[in-house]
Amino acid sequence: MAMKITQSECTSCGDCVPVCPTKSIVEKGGIFKINKDSCTECDDEADSPKCQDTCPGGDTCIVYA
Repeated sequence: MAMKITQSECTSCGDCVPVCPTKSIVEKGGIFKINKDSCTECDDEADSPKCQDTCPGGDTCIVYA
């Protein structure tokens, strides 16, 4: 499984990009997206995904796909 960004909740702050250990979060034209093929939900890294922990919108902005 992977994480996804709810575009209507995303403020495009970019806080999630540097914390992603798999570099799965990319920005194109001011829109942030998570590559579902490389996202691991930080399974080996933490109790919850780092992007979700760092995001000001938390679990309403970055959700499980």
